[in-house]
Amino acid sequence: MAGVFSGFATIGVLIALGMLLAHLRVIDLAGQRTLSTLAFYVASPALLLTVLEDSDPAEVFSTTLVASAAAVLVVVLLHLGLSRLRGPLDLGGATIGAMTAGYVNAGNLGVPIAAYVLGDVALVAPILLMQLLVLQPLALTLLDVAVAPTRLSLRKVLSRPATNPLTIASAAGVALALSGVRLPAAVHDPLDLVGGMAVPAMLIAYGVALRLGPLPGRGVPASELGLAVGLKLVAQPLAAYAVGRWALGLETDALLAVTVLSALPTAQNVFVIASRYGRAELLARDAIFVSTLASVPAVVLITALIA
Repeated sequence: MAGVFSGFATIGVLIALGMLLAHLRVIDLAGQRTLSTLAFYVASPALLLTVLEDSDPAEVFSTTLVASAAAVLVVVLLHLGLSRLRGPLDLGGATIGAMTAGYVNAGNLGVPIAAYVLGDVALVAPILLMQLLVLQPLALTLLDVAVAPTRLSLRKVLSRPATNPLTIASAAGVALALSGVRLPAAVHDPLDLVGGMAVPAMLIAYGVALRLGPLPGRGVPASELGLAVGLKLVAQPLAAYAVGRWALGLETDALLAVTVLSALPTAQNVFVIASRYGRAELLARDAIFVSTLASVPAVVLITALIA
């Protein structure tokens, strides 16, 4: 369990640093948006490119992928359906809402938890690559459509992924991995340095937003926040477990992996994306905060019950 607490502690320290910098007026809301923009357009693409370059895309096409994908689909549909009951849906807000319910923190927390709790870092590869190559490009395309000043033609909608820096970097990284080609050191090393800034920038920007914005739980209706967090930490792992056990017949180790990874909190880059597009920022911020705190006992409980 040391890996679980270590991963959460690292995130907590950087978020607290962001809150401190905001409290001391070193970074204001304008600075927070600059950090988020830098992470979105520069640091995150560099990180995705260098990480995916060294990945094994074949690992994403595993049985555990089916359980993870099914769980994401279940919570996204539930979120859209239940949100629709409260009134008409805004495309941008609905997209961010669905991401808060189904997009897991596979990078910052998934890797240490896979290493120290599940015993194999490779177990996080299917859900990590699925999010980077499928969920994120789809969500970004929907958000591009949502913020477009005029109605986009089908051609422009389909071409949107080719203009988004995160999608371009992900595709380039996978292409390099499939081809076996490696970037020369003169290119890879600077990208690696810039990519190393992505996660700290996201977390510090998030901490600034926590300090300068409304307190968590006061910025969005409790029912809306409760729906997102409940789906994230209860419905998603339950769906992954059900599909893995009864539909796919996964062995205990694989079943534990898909269930634990589905119970990870909402990823910080959901807040960066929400900030970039100006949609449901407070929901993303609060869902990350609450789900991160609540996922610690959730992961411990799942591990105790299944392992």
